[in-house]
This record gives sequence, C-alpha cells and structure tokens, in this order.
Amino acid sequence: MKRLVQPLVTGAFAVVALTASPAIAAKKDAVENQSKEPKKIVDRRDPNYVRCRSEPIIGSLARKRRICMTNEEWAEYNEIGSRNSREFVEDSQPGFLKTTPD
Repeated sequence: MKRLVQPLVTGAFAVVALTASPAIAAKKDAVENQSKEPKKIVDRRDPNYVRCRSEPIIGSLARKRRICMTNEEWAEYNEIGSRNSREFVEDSQPGFLKTTPD
C-alpha cells in the first residue's frame, strides 16, 4: 500500500509544482513591473507634483505659453523672481536709503 501511495503523492506534488510555478512567476513579474512604474502623485502639496500654468506672450492678444514644473521648481522660480524685483527696487532708491541684507 505504501508503494502505491508514495508515487501518487510524489506525482501530485510534481503536478502542483509544475502548474503553480508559471502562476507564481507571472505574479512575480507583475509585482516587479508595478514597482518599476512610477506612481501618479495625487497630493498637490508634494514637491514632485507637476503643475502647469499658462502665461500670455507679450505682443500677442491670443497666444499663450504653457509652462509645467514641479512644486519645488515653482518655488525656486518664484524666489528668483522676487529676488530680482527686490534688487530692482533697491537699486532705484536714492543712495542714502539703500538697504543691504545682513
């Protein structure tokens, strides 16, 4: 009886192993593909979230230029613009009122 049951059990395990391995491999490939694809960022406050803005083109009534940057790049863009405008205002003031940052 043992001699009849042992080959049947071994054969059953072999069949399960052979049929399950492609399914396991497919699941493993799917998990690897998901980890390679970047996830879409939905939090608007995330530094890597991309925002787009349309700016008018000077000299045209209808044309607009679309600019897309991440939140981090927009913050740097605004800081540079503020710094340039502050320098312009300070340079146009009379000499005795000119302030210098400490």
